[in-house]
Formats: sequence, C-alpha cells, structure tokens
Amino acid sequence: MGYVAPDMTTPAAVYRIARLGAGDDAMATALFETMAAVFEEEDRPLGAAYLARLLVREETWILVATLGDAVIGGLTAHTLPMTRSETREIFIYDIAVRAEHQRRGVGRMLMSQLTRLAGDAGIHDLFVPADNEDTHALDFYRALGGAPLPVTFFTFSPR
Repeated sequence: MGYVAPDMTTPAAVYRIARLGAGDDAMATALFETMAAVFEEEDRPLGAAYLARLLVREETWILVATLGDAVIGGLTAHTLPMTRSETREIFIYDIAVRAEHQRRGVGRMLMSQLTRLAGDAGIHDLFVPADNEDTHALDFYRALGGAPLPVTFFTFSPR
C-alpha cells in the first residue's frame, strides 16, 4: 500500500488512511466495491489492466480507510493542470464511508489526509461538487470549512 497515515483514533476504533498506488489492486477493488455499496450502485469491477494503469497515475488520488483488514470507506480525486497559471487543482470525485462508520470522523480524516498530501505536492486548491439535494454532503463539507460556490454542472453524453 502507498503512504499510510499515522493511526488516528476514535473512542470506538482505530482507523487507518492510506493512498493506494501500484500493486494495491486488491485493496482498490475492495474500496470500489465498498463505494458502490454505499452509493447503492451496481458494482462493475474494473478490468485488471485498467485498474493497474489507474493505480500508477500520479494524477489519480485513491485514499482508503480501513479498520483492521476491513475497507470501510475512501475517496477518489483527480489532479487537473490549470491553463491560466502553472498550477494544479484537485477535483474530489467520490467520498464514501460505510453507514456504520459514518459520523465517527472517517470522512474528515480522509479529507484531512488528502489536503495534507496535496499540500505536500504543492497543490493548494481542492474542490468537490455536491448535489443540492444531498444535505448530508453539504453539511459535511461546510463543517470541514468548505465554502460553497454558486456553480451549476452540466453533463453531456455522446449521442
């Protein structure tokens, strides 16, 4: 496994946060299965070659939260190079924690670890979209000190 944060404790458990990298295929697969379960989506496992390519990309951030050997959550994010200056920003795509571990600081630890690692890499701007109807997510990001922006995302699909 990639970098492992120092153990962080809550009254009930010890959680570990790690950034996944090359060779962490099994852990990444378990994380993506966990995310699909949390989001109540169909789990579509990634092919081995695709997953291996994803895990070696420095621009892809995959953090996993574990309790013992169990994957209980994680996040995915992507580095975006800017064109108006020689900087990069991180787009946080997904963050998920199993229901029985929510409200125990795991999501906060994931975001804190990503922010720290990004800062170490010279990246100081991170952003995350949240559906306006997802009040849990909105409250979570506000509690972390996030500042909401009045932005609308549009999606397009090839016809």
